[in-house]
Amino acid sequence: MTGLSDPFNRPINYLRISVTDRCNLRCIYCLPAQGIDLLPHGEILTYEEIATIARLAAELGINKLRLTGGEPLVRAGLPRLIAMLAEIDAIDDISLTTNGVLLEEYAAELKRAGLKRVNVSLDTLDRDKFQRITRHDRLAAVLRGIEAAKACGLDPVKINMVVMRGMNDDEIPDFARLTVSQGWHVRFIELMPFAVAELVRRDCGGGEVDTPGFMPAADIKQHLSSLGRLEACLPPGGNGPARYYRFPGASGTIGFITPVSEHFCFSCNRLRLTAEGKLRPCLLSDRETDLRQPLRSGASCQELKQVITRAIRSKPQKHRLRRGKVAAKRLMSQVGG
Repeated sequence: MTGLSDPFNRPINYLRISVTDRCNLRCIYCLPAQGIDLLPHGEILTYEEIATIARLAAELGINKLRLTGGEPLVRAGLPRLIAMLAEIDAIDDISLTTNGVLLEEYAAELKRAGLKRVNVSLDTLDRDKFQRITRHDRLAAVLRGIEAAKACGLDPVKINMVVMRGMNDDEIPDFARLTVSQGWHVRFIELMPFAVAELVRRDCGGGEVDTPGFMPAADIKQHLSSLGRLEACLPPGGNGPARYYRFPGASGTIGFITPVSEHFCFSCNRLRLTAEGKLRPCLLSDRETDLRQPLRSGASCQELKQVITRAIRSKPQKHRLRRGKVAAKRLMSQVGG
């Protein structure tokens, strides 16, 4: 392993892999109610192609993988891919981000295949609000999935809450209390703007559509002030950008992910691979490098490594949200978050 770094001397050791653009929910900040035009099956990378890219990336210096979607658990046979990735010697951490709807069914099998940890996206604890945000009545299934993941040792299970002003910000204290009473590891995430978000707000039937509102981390913390004093602490595991705290005596933690108000570009260590094989060096930039075409055209391992290295060399120093520049070509579900 030689190690990877970008033009700004940031070490790159983390690859997020989107295995599908399909999802079984329709969250209002991620997808329009009618869904999107899905990729044809032949354009999606096969598991063997994903494993090849992951192996080459590992030989260059990547040692952490996260599987995303869409919703990764809707792709058939996902444990088989995890088992393939777990056989790569240099990879020491394989994790999964899921909406949790299918997690109860697959948690034990995923653990046996080699998955280490899961992050579960959960924006509300209220059934009616869950249906309003996701357009599906599946809250009970998600909560069962969280318990199943804990029971089979997919630790730590992290709960990702995207905070939206006027929609679920009143539940911030409720989530925080669970870090004390249930040992949850909760991460409050700032809503990220995508230029295509207008598609999410448009209802083809002409009815009213919920419009999520941005809330900075400073305001989120204000909602927690009545619960006690937060103490800085070490992360509960993983390689992400959250800053972690806990309440005195709590076994769980509270994290803040602040891509907008306090960006963490200076320490960004990741690449993203889309479901159809495009490498994105920055979530909030439309810059992409195609890996599928050279891979399917018989490029050598060395040539593919050069493509990966070129993508890393194109990684920008930081996103340009404050200048009004956002990713315009893809919805969040097509990137993997």
